[in-house]
Amino acid sequence: MAKPKKQPRPKAETPKGFRDYFGAEVTQRSEMLRQIAGVYHRYGFDALESSAVETVEALGKFLPDVDRPNEGVFAWQEGGEEDKGDWLALRYDLTAPLARVYAQHRNDLPTPYRRYAMGPVWRNEKPGPGRYRQFYQCDADTVGSGAMAADAEICAMLADTLEAVGMPRGDYLIRINNRKVLNGVLEAMGVANEGQAADVLRTIDKFDKVGEAGVRELLGKGRLDASGAYIDGVGLTEAQAEPVVAFLTSKGADAAETLANLRAAVGESAMGAEGVGELEQIADLLAAQGYGPDRIVIDPSVVRGLGYYTGPVYEAELTFEIFDEKGRKRQFGSVAGGGRYDDLVKRFTGQAVPATGVSIGVDRLLAALREKGRITAHEQGPVVVTVMDRDRMADYQAMVAELRNAGIRAEVYLGNPKNFGNQLKYADRRHSPVAVIEGGDEKERGVVQIKDLILGAKIAENATLEEWKERPSQFEVPRGDLVAKVREIRGSQDGGQG
Repeated sequence: MAKPKKQPRPKAETPKGFRDYFGAEVTQRSEMLRQIAGVYHRYGFDALESSAVETVEALGKFLPDVDRPNEGVFAWQEGGEEDKGDWLALRYDLTAPLARVYAQHRNDLPTPYRRYAMGPVWRNEKPGPGRYRQFYQCDADTVGSGAMAADAEICAMLADTLEAVGMPRGDYLIRINNRKVLNGVLEAMGVANEGQAADVLRTIDKFDKVGEAGVRELLGKGRLDASGAYIDGVGLTEAQAEPVVAFLTSKGADAAETLANLRAAVGESAMGAEGVGELEQIADLLAAQGYGPDRIVIDPSVVRGLGYYTGPVYEAELTFEIFDEKGRKRQFGSVAGGGRYDDLVKRFTGQAVPATGVSIGVDRLLAALREKGRITAHEQGPVVVTVMDRDRMADYQAMVAELRNAGIRAEVYLGNPKNFGNQLKYADRRHSPVAVIEGGDEKERGVVQIKDLILGAKIAENATLEEWKERPSQFEVPRGDLVAKVREIRGSQDGGQG
């Protein structure tokens, strides 16, 4: 009888576009979400946790096709070959599920409905450096209010949130524009063709990279890019392109000047004038609350969600510069964005329901804070109680119980205690602030040795017990003073927390 074929071992690797998160990354994200939720809650928003799985029909943005069903999402069809049911998919954002939730429960929800939601989303897209298929979003939305006060509030709340997580004024800027103004510029240009209008809007989005001269070229015949390749232009005349240039260069010294320039850019367009009027309302509301141009500005170059947003749009940009390992200067750019989307709920109800909201890219914001040194790359580990005599494990467990009951993170070394140096290496890898030792001699004398690992810096890998005891960052205290001494040392360490 033939032996069964041996199955190959599975590869221990994450799927492409996904990654694992350890220790500090997880706890720091949790802390950031807690801080963000605190601001949202203070503003009167309620938490919502909806399913990670939605029907493709409810998601709406992606629909089954023949060649690749549900491109852009991770989707599957219920049932077998004979009994095929609904297409289901992992959510790709937190806004589409909100539209479904509001439409489904609107009779039981207050109007306006103000909610925040936090959690992972999934995108079946080609991964790249820093671009993953699963990532966290943190959203806040107001559904059922068409007032510009709702948009102004979202922007104010976004500024407060960035400062709450450790991004001071001067390191961020929230920029606001309005899709109606963009449409008004297109009207003033006489662009009615949808394809050409999309090309113009994409060109506007490149203003930060190519500048005024580059935009003029791209709106006309085209231009050579940095690589020497020729990029075809939109094909507009200079007269047609002028309203776009006027629009993009309309940012003035203050909001009043910017608004006046925008009115001139949209010309006779009624929709454009409506958009400028909405921006003026937002600017006045923010100024009344003390949010000046050092935090929030009107910026015509902001272009977001061309087929999605219907009114004000906004994004938060980090303005500080960082340098890579080769000394090249780069910026983090946008860490949050949002706007008004008055047509999303209508898909379910058939009735227009105004809505506005913002989404924060939590992982990107965390990376920026690490780059600035505002949070460390690792979290402080627990106090480690070393094991000098495995027969006295109960004594060591009593120590950690005292420390934990005092609110101090602590653990007993549970590896092989034979090599004391390995215990110190373990404490070092755990980023432990303090190590505790009680050998037979200390036990007889009623004392413990307490080592300040941060003050002592790195312990030599092959240090003996005697060498370790001689270091000046080590203290001998009565056993009864264990908790008090650990607290004292922790209090003296930078960022020390129990």
